Amino acid sequence: LSSNKGLLAADESFPSIEKRFLPLGIPSTEETRRSYREMLFTTPALGESISGVILFDETIRQEIAGGRNVAAFLNEQGILPGIKVDTGAVPLPGFPGETITQGLDGLRERLEGYFALGARFTKWRAVIRIGADLPSGNSIRANAEALARFAALCQEAGLLPIVEPEVLMDGDHSLARCEEVMTTVLRSVFAALGEHRVRLEGMILKSGMVLSGKSCPERADDAEITEATLQCFRRTVPAAVPGIVFLSGGQADVEATRRLNAIAQLSSGPWKITFSYGRALQDAALQAWHGSAENQEIAQAALLRRAQCNRLATGGAYTGSSES
Repeated sequence: LSSNKGLLAADESFPSIEKRFLPLGIPSTEETRRSYREMLFTTPALGESISGVILFDETIRQEIAGGRNVAAFLNEQGILPGIKVDTGAVPLPGFPGETITQGLDGLRERLEGYFALGARFTKWRAVIRIGADLPSGNSIRANAEALARFAALCQEAGLLPIVEPEVLMDGDHSLARCEEVMTTVLRSVFAALGEHRVRLEGMILKSGMVLSGKSCPERADDAEITEATLQCFRRTVPAAVPGIVFLSGGQADVEATRRLNAIAQLSSGPWKITFSYGRALQDAALQAWHGSAENQEIAQAALLRRAQCNRLATGGAYTGSSES
């Protein structure tokens, strides 16, 4: 998390990447997924703006660029390979509308395998929904406990964990309600991390911004989002945590960049703030690529532009003219 670089989240599960391919008429096969991610990872000069890539299990086992292992290739570009280690969210029994993330069974052994494949950091995502009676305290505690156990196992294995409690922006909740929920969630997560003796200096928090719900009639502006987000972090995130990386969480790519820039301009620490975007980095590139190798150069140019704009934003130096 140095030199204003960020992370590229390329860890979409099979259902997630199929949803992105389907509107473009791209079949989701092992080869199309490999080709798409090869296009992303071989983008010239990507390492100038991206310090790490979060990979999916299938991807870290594949070869690209003339038969080289994905992790080895990324290392050659000065980009650290990471790996998503959870196996997805499933319904939480007895709590309709809420989920718990799976993947702890056998994780110690899987981490040893990922380290051998070249991964040097990991990620685990918990999903928290806001509704009339959501989230419940049980859902928050259960997901915080899973995140803490994941982080402790990763540090034992010599891997840096990225702890991601994502509060979804789906719904009609207000900005204030989102801040209230995110504050409660983060307090629970850091309490669980402490109980499991996780070294805060050896982890990274991945979080969304405090946002009003997608269907909320009163949409918060960038200044309000910035104030609420930083206030939430100051009240919940210990100074020992070295960095916070933002997920885009359904925001449009330019919107996510603009808001990151506003937060970076007003943040006075103590954490390094940067980005860990998936769709907000990839969407323009995917649209340009459209499943054809002939479109590789224009697709890579689109990815590089978004990465460069977000790098500027982490230093508070992004402007509308940066897009050109």
